[in-house]
Amino acid sequence: MMRLHHVQVACPPGGEDEARRFWRDGLGMTEVPKPADLAGRGGCWFRAGAEAGGAEVHVGVEDPFAPARKAHPALLVADVAGLERLGGSLEAAGFDVDWGERHTFAAYQRFHTRDAHGNRVEVLAPA
Repeated sequence: MMRLHHVQVACPPGGEDEARRFWRDGLGMTEVPKPADLAGRGGCWFRAGAEAGGAEVHVGVEDPFAPARKAHPALLVADVAGLERLGGSLEAAGFDVDWGERHTFAAYQRFHTRDAHGNRVEVLAPA
């Protein structure tokens, strides 16, 4: 069996607080401590739910930085109500939410957004 452990996106040096504004405040993920051996590199890690095995995103510092414009993590939520709730939460935090492709992926509804550094993120739910 194989499953995804985490996905990493990048931020510029000093971009951790803006990453927290998106991943923690906008999406409601929990920041988890980085292992001591990796903490000196900067960046921050987030998990959906407190339990191990939840979706995990690692934000790493990259210099020079360039946002991922096409490549992206896709986060799955339980239902359309949760999808709409997250879209509203992101908008309230000041992030643009694009529903233009909401019904273009069979059996799912979705939106796209960009984190505080311009990285593309997809959020989807079973239709």
